[in-house]
Amino acid sequence: MPGTSSFHQRVAADKRAAILAAAATLFGTQGFARTSLAQVAAAAQVSRATLFKQFPTKDALFDAIVEEVWAPGVRLTARLDPTDPGRGLRELGTAYADLIGRPRTAGLVRLVIAQAPASPELGRRQFDLGKMPFFEEVRRYLQAAAEAGSLDVEDATTAATQLLGMISNFVLWPRMLLPDWDPAPSEVAHAVEEAVLTALARYGRR
Repeated sequence: MPGTSSFHQRVAADKRAAILAAAATLFGTQGFARTSLAQVAAAAQVSRATLFKQFPTKDALFDAIVEEVWAPGVRLTARLDPTDPGRGLRELGTAYADLIGRPRTAGLVRLVIAQAPASPELGRRQFDLGKMPFFEEVRRYLQAAAEAGSLDVEDATTAATQLLGMISNFVLWPRMLLPDWDPAPSEVAHAVEEAVLTALARYGRR
């Protein structure tokens, strides 16, 4: 029955969310290396069989956390018009600010930094599975805008680095040092707008 199928899907989704939340908390409080899958299952209040079926290893579990945190930012460029870079960069900048401004993103970054001495591979996987796919969205859009003649960009990688760096320097990195850093939405929007205007001033067609 469709209703029964939908119910089971919701239950499975709820269990998955509970597992990811429990794992993120345990990884952050007691360390990745010292956390076992059995502990995650107990904290999430699911059976070990349920957890092992979805995540047979801790690496798979960590990768799922990274992908869930960054998932809202992928596949944006497919609907952005490369001939309207002002609008396109504002949408990308706003999406990036929203992603890195979420508590879960900040928690993931803190986890990776804290665990770097014992588990340096976590940083590489967070970079490859999380940050880089979004970075590639921005780089591809800048390249497309250059090919469309709406931006004068020779090095899309550098341009993407500059744009995202201006935003993260206000939205994310102060949060790593200041627990009470919580800029208002208007302040975040202002930071995004200034970053976009700076990019357009540097790369806009004259």
